[in-house]
Amino acid sequence: MAIEETTRVSLREVNEDDLLVLFDHQKDPVSVEMANVPARVHDAHMAHWRKVLEDGTVIKRIIVFDGEVAGHVVCWGQDNQHNVGYWLGQSFWGKGFATEALSLFLELVPIRPLHAYVSNHNVGSFRVLEKCGFTVEREDAVEKVLLLR
Repeated sequence: MAIEETTRVSLREVNEDDLLVLFDHQKDPVSVEMANVPARVHDAHMAHWRKVLEDGTVIKRIIVFDGEVAGHVVCWGQDNQHNVGYWLGQSFWGKGFATEALSLFLELVPIRPLHAYVSNHNVGSFRVLEKCGFTVEREDAVEKVLLLR
């Protein structure tokens, strides 16, 4: 059952059956380069996501388009701040799904401020965050840190 939805995407709880699709998304070399986040091998990926599923403090949702798992969006606490992140399978890029999904997710998550990290070369993800109300808090040679108040 969808938690929230637009005319094109919906968000639902993450379940164990989603983990293999998320594994395929995160091992795509183009996605890894864009996100500047190393891919995990299968066992490490599964262990990480099982830990996330068990952690009641992490807010996590699957992004669904046309009945298919398009990606995920997550909010977690770390180092006295709350962070938000998302990942879409490459076949879903450039269609506005990330903006729609993140907007829906931000309606579900009342926590503010929220931080997001984006590689400087990931212009698409930066635009998604801007459209969702994030502003640049600081920037270095590798990444931007954005904030939603």
